[in-house]
Amino acid sequence: MMKKEIYNGVFHEVPDDIKKALKSNTSILERWNKLTPIQRNEWICWITIVKKEETRKEHIQRMIEELSEGKKTPCCWPGCPHRKSSAKKWFKNLDL
Repeated sequence: MMKKEIYNGVFHEVPDDIKKALKSNTSILERWNKLTPIQRNEWICWITIVKKEETRKEHIQRMIEELSEGKKTPCCWPGCPHRKSSAKKWFKNLDL
């Protein structure tokens, strides 16, 4: 059996919980790997920037649902503050 490769984002590597979700669904993994590195980066940051574990799990579930619908980035997200300096204003309480 071939190992399923999971592509990273620009600034962020894919954490284990996201890898697990992607590996559980072949079609979602294929969609993930077809995204651009910046699009993958936005999903990773959107999921990992939250403070509560419960919210993180909800974001992973929403990512799976939205990728299956063909969406390429999280809705209503100002962008990764690690990559996009203009997005930092939305994350004043985080240590960036």
